[in-house]
Amino acid sequence: MSKYQRDVEALLPLIGGRENIQAVSHCMTRMRFVLVDPNKADVAEIEKIPAVKGTFTQAGQFQVIIGNDVAVFYKEFTAYAGVEGVSKDAVKAAAKSNQSLIQRAVGTLGEIFAPIIPALICGGLILGFRNIIGEINFFADGTMSWRIPPSSGLACTASCGSSARPSSTCSPWASAGPFPRRWAPPRFSASSWA
Repeated sequence: MSKYQRDVEALLPLIGGRENIQAVSHCMTRMRFVLVDPNKADVAEIEKIPAVKGTFTQAGQFQVIIGNDVAVFYKEFTAYAGVEGVSKDAVKAAAKSNQSLIQRAVGTLGEIFAPIIPALICGGLILGFRNIIGEINFFADGTMSWRIPPSSGLACTASCGSSARPSSTCSPWASAGPFPRRWAPPRFSASSWA
């Protein structure tokens, strides 16, 4: 007899039988079921099974918490039930049929914007550090980034972050706001920049 034989035999009828399982997979601690009719699952009785730590429904998936031995439980369950396990992506795709239109729309928006959140945070931190450094006077006449002559092309890189913009678009921006910045007069002659 396998380790979870009794628990597996008890779980199958409580989730509505084999015909109620549309897809099944597992993650690190949970069995993930996509059920044809989620109302057929007897949650109170499932939670009485010794191997089950709890249950919940999320994103169209009925999830049964097993714990660290979920891989063993999953293997025994699929063998006993005669169902073929699928990947997590296939379970997510099948679970969309159990979601409302609003849940699917929010899920799609989440999948679109979640990958760019780190880039937005990084960009905000860079701009914040740039503004803080711009206010600190490291040198007697001000910050070194503001001492670069505007006609050099590097001035735009120092103030706007892009050397593709002409310095004429940077100068008005740098002098606006509650703390206007003034460009230091060029310390070099025109011949030294050539």
